[in-house]
Amino acid sequence: MESKLPAELIDGFIIQTRTILKENLTGIYLHGSAVMGCYNPDKSDLDLLIVVNRPLNDAVKRQFMDMVIQYDSMAPGKGIEMSVILKNVCDPFVYPTPFELHFSRMHADWYRKDPDDYVRKMNGTDKDLAAHIMILINRGKCLYGAPVNEAFSEVPANNYLDSIIGDIECAADEIADNTMYLTLNLCRVLAYKEDGLVLSKKEGGEWGLSNLPKEYHKLISDALNEYSGDAKTDFDVTLARRYADYMTGRINIS
Repeated sequence: MESKLPAELIDGFIIQTRTILKENLTGIYLHGSAVMGCYNPDKSDLDLLIVVNRPLNDAVKRQFMDMVIQYDSMAPGKGIEMSVILKNVCDPFVYPTPFELHFSRMHADWYRKDPDDYVRKMNGTDKDLAAHIMILINRGKCLYGAPVNEAFSEVPANNYLDSIIGDIECAADEIADNTMYLTLNLCRVLAYKEDGLVLSKKEGGEWGLSNLPKEYHKLISDALNEYSGDAKTDFDVTLARRYADYMTGRINIS
């Protein structure tokens, strides 16, 4: 585990998850920036997938969520982002992927104010899980339980592409307001579509500097600098909009 990761917090999370879920737990898995060499303790999520054998009842969800809230309050950066999913939607893979429970820091107030409402309603399907599972299969770590190749079957390429395109399909309208994120995500979507590469945002930007026209290199470099550092960048919005049009055309977003 990388030295920058909050190892004590992760170890505690594993112990508590095992205690609460008991024999229903298939495994605990780490994905995202934490396994792709670009985890920033000031900015990143700690991305976790919990796989279970059977659905959770509301009482167990409450107990588990109380624990997640506690550990999220101690987590650096954007805190914990996690989903609980059933083993039978991982192998064979189901898309859009159903989930039993989900949490990110933006949902903490909802849970604190009305935990019963939260555990009743925080379930459904999430296309983003295809991207999370693809990264997990290619780059992720099993923290406890069944090895990745035993818990998950392959994510079909068309499902993964649909999932990551969902993050950038409105880039032309939104890039002025979210320049760093969309600049780098457009790179990694095109890198997968053209070269079959499963990349982090940082790696996507680096791919872009090697594969995209020079006129966009400063924009990509500025996005990489903001992603890696603390300071907000004053982006060239006109250039960013032109870049978004170019990239969505090359990706062929209809």
